[in-house]
Amino acid sequence: MTADLIAVVLLLAVTAYTCAGGTDYGAGFWDLAAGGTERGRRPRWLIDRAMAPVWEVNNVWLVFVLVIMWTGFPVLFQTVFSAMWLPLALAVVGMVLRGAGFALRKPTRRLAGRRLYGAVFAVASVVTPFFLGAAVGGVASERVAPGTDASADVWTSPTSVVFGLVAVATTAFLGAVFLTGDARRFDAPDLVGYFRRRALWSLAVLTVLAVVTGFVTHEDAPYVWHGLTRGPGLFFVVLAGASALVTAWLLPRAPGAWVRVTAVAVVASAVIGWGTAQRPYLLPTSLTVADAAGAPSTLTWLAIVTLVALVVVVPAVVLLYWLDSRGELEELTDAELRKGSGAAGDGAAPDS
Repeated sequence: MTADLIAVVLLLAVTAYTCAGGTDYGAGFWDLAAGGTERGRRPRWLIDRAMAPVWEVNNVWLVFVLVIMWTGFPVLFQTVFSAMWLPLALAVVGMVLRGAGFALRKPTRRLAGRRLYGAVFAVASVVTPFFLGAAVGGVASERVAPGTDASADVWTSPTSVVFGLVAVATTAFLGAVFLTGDARRFDAPDLVGYFRRRALWSLAVLTVLAVVTGFVTHEDAPYVWHGLTRGPGLFFVVLAGASALVTAWLLPRAPGAWVRVTAVAVVASAVIGWGTAQRPYLLPTSLTVADAAGAPSTLTWLAIVTLVALVVVVPAVVLLYWLDSRGELEELTDAELRKGSGAAGDGAAPDS
């Protein structure tokens, strides 16, 4: 029972990272697609302002996923990271380069340096979700099992490639939806339509890829396909489709909070649907939740730590997102900093 509870927590943590981290990766995707220096100046300005306050906190969910895997399901952790070491290593390199590129682009004064760091950030924002999706596809296609040796066949299967493309399209969709709202928040009406069009196009591409994924999984991942076409898996597939229709209806209207909710519902429903389709397996047909679970005492303590995290971490993250949505976390301008410095100097006691 405890193992099943921790498995649900793991799935929810993966869902949170997909939605929160995916939005940031999507911003990087549109940074890459913005065009040259002059053409892409306005979209990149918005991306920098929208991402700056919260981009690092989304990795909290990734850390949570890793902690649950290696403590709660050590066999799963060992198997996946052994068989999928190459795509996962490339994803980690992408995360590091992406963070470095974003952090160094803004303070760099030379145009060549800003272009270089911007390109690193943008390309890594596309490469990272692709390799993460490819790893998930390898798991879904039943090519990963205890004792599986690492090879190209494990993560270059049709399911892996399609899942990688779906991951990129998903991040592009989430990024465009959130940037549409950010454009309105930062009083940039020209960018509202710019990102709205991209959100609709990325939703269309994501829909086509979802249909392709259905055909591919039918042949290459039969257990997952079977789970997605009946029971809870089918319910979440239908919920994702309904959320997509509502999002498409809301997007042409004034951007607001509800379109973000429905966009997140599209992605969250799809991820949870994939997780429930694999029941009772963590690795389809080879490793069940019960077989992968760690010691009962470890699972008990992990459940306690999870409860503490829910009480302490989740409210803090929600508060951060709320403050950001209200514009309370914007950086001070140089003029404001100089004004503050001057005010402090005016109030200082004279030396003589």
